[in-house]
Amino acid sequence: MIQTLPNGLTAILVESHAAPVVALQVWVKVGAADEGPGEAGLAHLHEHMLFKGTARRGPGAIAREVEGRGGEINAWTSHDQTVYHLVLGAPFFRDGLDILADAMRASAFDEAELGRETQVVVEEIKRSEDSPQRRLSRELFRAAYAQHPYRLPVIGTPESVLSFTRPQILDFYRRHYTPRHLTVVAVGDFEEATALQAVEELFGDWHAPTAAPVHRTPEPPQQGPRVRVVREAPAPDNGGAGLKETRLALAFHIPELLHPDVPALDLLAVVLGQGESARLPRTLTREQRLFTEVYAYGYTPRDPGLWVAGGTPTPGCELAALDALIASLGRSRTELFGAGELAKAKHLLESEQVYQHETVQGWARKLGFYETMAGSLEAEAAYQARLQSVTLPEVQAVARRYLCADRASLAVLLAQGTAERPEAALSEAGLADMLSQRLPATPAPFNAPLPSPATSSAGRHTVAEAVPGLRASLEPRPALQRFALPGGGTLLVRRSPEVPLVALRAVYLGGVRGETEANNGLTALLSRTLTRGAAGRSANDIATAIDDLAGSLHGASGRNSFGLRAEFLSRHLDAGLSLFTDCLLHPDFPEAEVDRERAQQLQDIHARDDNPSGLAFELFAKTLYTVHPSRLSPGGEAASVAALDAAVLRSALRERYPLAGLTLSVVGDVRPEEVHAKLRVALAAAAQDGRPLLAAAPLHPPAEPRPTSPRHARRTLAKAQSHLVLGYLGTSLRDPARHALELLSTVLSGQGGRLFIELRDKRSLAYSVTSLSIDGLEPGYFAVYIGTSPEKEAAALAGIRDELAKVRDGRLPEDELARAKQNLIGTHAIGLQRRASVAGSLALDHLYGLGAEAYLHYDQEVHAVTAEAVREAAQTYLDPRGEVLAEVGP
Repeated sequence: MIQTLPNGLTAILVESHAAPVVALQVWVKVGAADEGPGEAGLAHLHEHMLFKGTARRGPGAIAREVEGRGGEINAWTSHDQTVYHLVLGAPFFRDGLDILADAMRASAFDEAELGRETQVVVEEIKRSEDSPQRRLSRELFRAAYAQHPYRLPVIGTPESVLSFTRPQILDFYRRHYTPRHLTVVAVGDFEEATALQAVEELFGDWHAPTAAPVHRTPEPPQQGPRVRVVREAPAPDNGGAGLKETRLALAFHIPELLHPDVPALDLLAVVLGQGESARLPRTLTREQRLFTEVYAYGYTPRDPGLWVAGGTPTPGCELAALDALIASLGRSRTELFGAGELAKAKHLLESEQVYQHETVQGWARKLGFYETMAGSLEAEAAYQARLQSVTLPEVQAVARRYLCADRASLAVLLAQGTAERPEAALSEAGLADMLSQRLPATPAPFNAPLPSPATSSAGRHTVAEAVPGLRASLEPRPALQRFALPGGGTLLVRRSPEVPLVALRAVYLGGVRGETEANNGLTALLSRTLTRGAAGRSANDIATAIDDLAGSLHGASGRNSFGLRAEFLSRHLDAGLSLFTDCLLHPDFPEAEVDRERAQQLQDIHARDDNPSGLAFELFAKTLYTVHPSRLSPGGEAASVAALDAAVLRSALRERYPLAGLTLSVVGDVRPEEVHAKLRVALAAAAQDGRPLLAAAPLHPPAEPRPTSPRHARRTLAKAQSHLVLGYLGTSLRDPARHALELLSTVLSGQGGRLFIELRDKRSLAYSVTSLSIDGLEPGYFAVYIGTSPEKEAAALAGIRDELAKVRDGRLPEDELARAKQNLIGTHAIGLQRRASVAGSLALDHLYGLGAEAYLHYDQEVHAVTAEAVREAAQTYLDPRGEVLAEVGP
């Protein structure tokens, strides 16, 4: 149902009973590109402030209400829109809608809260400085746009954000937050008529004038290549740890979202850079090894956007990689793609809508995008029709029209230690010279844009008419079916027909839990190479097959398990099962592919410093664990990985992962007996081929003693923030206190949690602060993470310790415990919308001996936990004498 209220607000309501959850979103037609002089970052600041309290709800109350109803709350801002979204249990639909209406209509914009929240945004800006990909994107947009507001970062700058006053906030709000600028989207387990009535009651009497549209300075035609190169040179006394991997992106100006060339440009990006069998990954990554990662995509916002190709060059190959990338783009202008490539690209883009419908939040996001960005839901059908009609000559035509030298902009983040030659060559003159050899300078003019689709009007159509092929399930959950497999393994199948998808998960006990310092990284390399050649199929054959299925196929490497996971459209079941079982049961481990993946894994190890938060958790594990394999890095260390080869991988697979130890789960739009029949044949053949039935020896890793005194480790790196992990040895999967620690973590984390409220909301010490409780077959850990400015580090640690002391020394109030329980249960249900999540739960819970359907009893187990049990768990596990602190930063 789509309805426009008399005040101009648009409501999109889609009833779906596939899961007991609902997604609620409000799309506001204002973004960073609508900001005026002196307003950089103001649209994004509203995203923060609208959840900071209203006339009826004080600071923190909104998050507590949502999380106390089993929900999740968040928001995002782009150049063109600001979006507020909730996902929560279906019984709380009206409550969630009331929260969003209250935030939209009656936010307090309290001056004291504003002062605190601007400090939080500054921490968010610093956090982005520690993300190489975000920095690269920022530099790319600065290069590509000289006058249009897309050149400015959405988040603003510390100077602009700290300058904002309450009158500025209110003026911006009154100009842009009006009913005609809003679209309310709801998807999930409700009745559409009842939902519409709620929207009318909560939003219908809101009347506010709509200001004149903001004038955006158009971007003038680009007259020549532009370059932005950033080289880091960290001071030796600050750890000497600059960027470990060079990253580059090359962009070309293209038209806006509704232009008729956009479908062809999207297909060009898919054929060249999306999927493992696409041309750029196949040639530049796999064959020439000039990039460790390469991609292409079209960015098509409301105004003219960018077509981008980029990646991470292999160290020492920066110039050769860029030249090869440009050469590949040049060939796309002169060499016609194959019909199979185009058909596969169309299939991949078409299948995206199927995956979006798997969750209510994905479905809602798509509907909100087309209504607010494209003007109506009919725009999706028009796009899909145009997509299917695109011909090979048209794809080549858009390459010729837009991939031109004078329209190119290059951004490069040079890694520490990169030779001076690339920096000298990567000037505008150097790029122009490189481009001139591959691409012509002047493009053809843009075509005229398509007329805008009709805007929303009351009763104009139904969602089913605008987006054909949608269906909701009213059927009860089909029973889980179990089958014995040849060789002694177990097959678990659950039919889930609401979306035409299927997910598979194969798991064995093992993983890092079975590694030592000598072979650390073995499981990771096994998972990387499992799909790089199998049953006579080459790596390219497998990559092409995966893309033909519009799916994914990856090895899975964990601390307690190893295996294979896949997702694909259910109409490809036969081909998908064949590919899956070939890789699972008959991997070839070709020498060249093992060498290639080992080199990439070694490069990933080298580049760990580029992810300081991840590095902090690795440092924490190495400090907490002294004898158990959990001290080892999941990716391994350089020396141990360098010693691994194809022979080691083949031996490890045979000795550690026998057929009897296999658990295989299948969830989706399938017939269980049919799946069993096909897999039975494949497993019987593997047993006859000599695949071992039993492991050489079961795993018995040494028990980790609990720390009896505090431990501290620090890694100095030249980063914008300090990344801190403070924690303790935790529980195992069979520990009775497992759910008590989960509840304790929930009380502390989340936007309504104690850490968030105290350290972020009240004291502005961080943008990111959370806690987590990780279980394993042996004890995992309980930890708190915070990313904060170096000068705030001592205050942040004191604040964390103070909050932990409070939960140790005091009993949780019953209402706070009830909110935490509802939050855990609700987020559990939200996560289980995806078939891959259900397949993973079935397989791993059976593997670990918890029972395949343990996830169905999770709510009962959580409900049974008492406040006294939480306090006892806090006193037992959060003992200050066993505290471990890891710090990474300047």
